[in-house]
Amino acid sequence: MDLLHSAGVQVVQYLQENYQGSQDWFLFISFAADLKTTFFIFFPIWFHLCEAVGVKLIWVAVIGDWLNLVFKWGVMLFGQRPYWWVRETGYYGNTSTPVIQQLPLTCETGPGSPSGHAMDSAGIYYVMVTALLPGLLGTQHRSCAARCLRGLLWLVFWAVQVCVCLSRAFLAAHFPHQVMAGIISGDVDIPMETFPPLAEAFDHIPAIYNASLWRYLGTTLFLFSFALGFYLLLKALGVDLLWTLEKAKRWCDRPEWVHIDTTPFAGLLRNLGILFGLGLALNSQMYLESCKGKMGQQLPFRLSCIVALPLLLHLFDSFDLPTDRELLFYVLSFCTSTAAHLCAVALIPYCIAQVLRRGHKKIL
Repeated sequence: MDLLHSAGVQVVQYLQENYQGSQDWFLFISFAADLKTTFFIFFPIWFHLCEAVGVKLIWVAVIGDWLNLVFKWGVMLFGQRPYWWVRETGYYGNTSTPVIQQLPLTCETGPGSPSGHAMDSAGIYYVMVTALLPGLLGTQHRSCAARCLRGLLWLVFWAVQVCVCLSRAFLAAHFPHQVMAGIISGDVDIPMETFPPLAEAFDHIPAIYNASLWRYLGTTLFLFSFALGFYLLLKALGVDLLWTLEKAKRWCDRPEWVHIDTTPFAGLLRNLGILFGLGLALNSQMYLESCKGKMGQQLPFRLSCIVALPLLLHLFDSFDLPTDRELLFYVLSFCTSTAAHLCAVALIPYCIAQVLRRGHKKIL
């Protein structure tokens, strides 16, 4: 593995030395590939353009990131990250150790393989591309123009994946082989009948589109219990699945760059809170009276939601949660995420619907 890691460090050095002027672009790409962008920007827009796509985005993101966590814990020996490996390895012996730059997004605290950004973005952008195709192609899907448009969309998809890979390597957050593992783990290859991509598989699970609150609750509890049980089992066997936290704190150049919200359990509870919040909202009376009523079909209502909801979710994301006690942070992260998507799917659309109804009555 040392040979593979050293080759990865050379790639990181090459990118940092020759593409330093593209630093802002690489930072933006990492932001666009982060699940927070999906939850707080892509989801509210898609939900009010096509509700089924919005729901599918949440399920694909949450299940995909949960699988990424399980994969990371299952391949612990391959979870090194460049920014700490290069500082503690004995591979270089008496020769000078390569120097790689650290940036604010470098010091992630979880295992590095497979890359969560690469794996998550593969599933999320797959959902969005496949959702765009029918609407853009219409009934002319066999025409030359339709084939060109389809090819262009998939070209953009793969261009995004390449940029994500380069971004994560440039930031020294991942080795190149880890982002490649993330792309492969995202199951974005050509769908097969027996092993379809995760995003494609949800098309064959119609229950997610009208799931009851109990199903959302049961799924949330199962995902959390499995991850916690896996962690406790290996901990009882003397295996510390959180071994990367100490390395991140030791080798990050600036302590403030080590964020608690990048820890495995922080991401897990945030995602599960979002899934549970979606379930609460979709099974609420406010949702039925707004999004599922006559108002939900009107363009002004949809546009108002698309404009207002990303701003609302950004406010929830900007809350400063206490970081001095990890358990409290995890609980508050779950509660905040639940409340955010309950408000985004039910409460705020209900309020917008009430305002538009009153305005319509005044005009009459």
